[in-house]
Amino acid sequence: MPESSPAVFEDPALLAELQALGLAGDPVAQSRRGGAGPSDHGAVSLGGSTVMVPLRAPGRSPFRLRVLEDAPGRAVLLREEQPLLEVSLPAATPRFYGLRTADGIPYSKIALLHARGVLASTVLQTCVRYVDEARACRFCAIGSSLREGRTLARKSPAQLAEVAAAAVRLDSIEQVVLTTGTPATPDRGAAHLAACAAAIKAAVPGLPVQVQCEPPEEFTWFARLRAAGADTVGLHLEAVEPAVRAAVMPGKAEVPVERYLEAFAAAVAVFGRGQVSSYLIAGLGDAPASLVAMAARLLELGVYPFVVPFVPIAGTPMADRAPPDGATMRALYQEVGALIRRHGLFSRDMKAGCGKCGACSALSAYEARS
Repeated sequence: MPESSPAVFEDPALLAELQALGLAGDPVAQSRRGGAGPSDHGAVSLGGSTVMVPLRAPGRSPFRLRVLEDAPGRAVLLREEQPLLEVSLPAATPRFYGLRTADGIPYSKIALLHARGVLASTVLQTCVRYVDEARACRFCAIGSSLREGRTLARKSPAQLAEVAAAAVRLDSIEQVVLTTGTPATPDRGAAHLAACAAAIKAAVPGLPVQVQCEPPEEFTWFARLRAAGADTVGLHLEAVEPAVRAAVMPGKAEVPVERYLEAFAAAVAVFGRGQVSSYLIAGLGDAPASLVAMAARLLELGVYPFVVPFVPIAGTPMADRAPPDGATMRALYQEVGALIRRHGLFSRDMKAGCGKCGACSALSAYEARS
């Protein structure tokens, strides 16, 4: 399969502010609601770069779109009602969304198009932490799409292979990202992820796949995931300061940061430098300096630090928490981008994953600039 990197938008400051503050008013085509990862987003193309932008209620952001009636698929990005530039919107619903499995399940309940060229699925839509309110991550909505009937509790390897093959054939998908809720098993979902990756690779040889889970109890799972066909792995810290972790993700905080660092080293030994990544979410409560320090530690280990702004999701305990402002994100991107250049661990060199896609962050625009 062809590998591609996202084009870099030429105004990284505007991109950082847009992704921090989001779009208000007019909904954007291909929006994604709920789920385990960054969501409540819509896809917008700025120049040659497709990015995912948080969708806000009217009055919650200075940015909005004005669709051009005489130019289908085009819109003007406005800030405080002042036009900034023209953008393009996804032209149509992905063609694979119109298909169903033999037993009548819509493909869109199995996997979704993310940004441009990325097929994404939460293979286990339940989480041992989510079902216990006292231990649940305060920012996560993994149960919402299941509760609303928009997805399945468990996607089988055969289902994912069938959808991936159709998405490649009909919509030119270039990579797959598989994440999971955390089951109450020592493998933390790695066993099911391995089976799903193997099925996808059997159906579409060469299609790059990233798997994402919490660190398994036995690090031998990394070799099993690699042997099954996973090209990269994501182990997501999200928050880094102990007090913040305990406050916003009390269940996940039971796995200490030091355990993650051990898992990163073990995963890099299997997948290689730059093929292991971790989300760092700005706006959960960590000081920016703490996030920069953690990014430096990750890069020293050979791990790509994927910095994204916090996105409040409707229906979660943190739905009313303000996202970080554009100035905070710009400063953070600049510092982490400089670290990335120093270590030579660029998103463009990843084989698959959220960092490779880059659509939920402006980081790639900053790592490319000195």
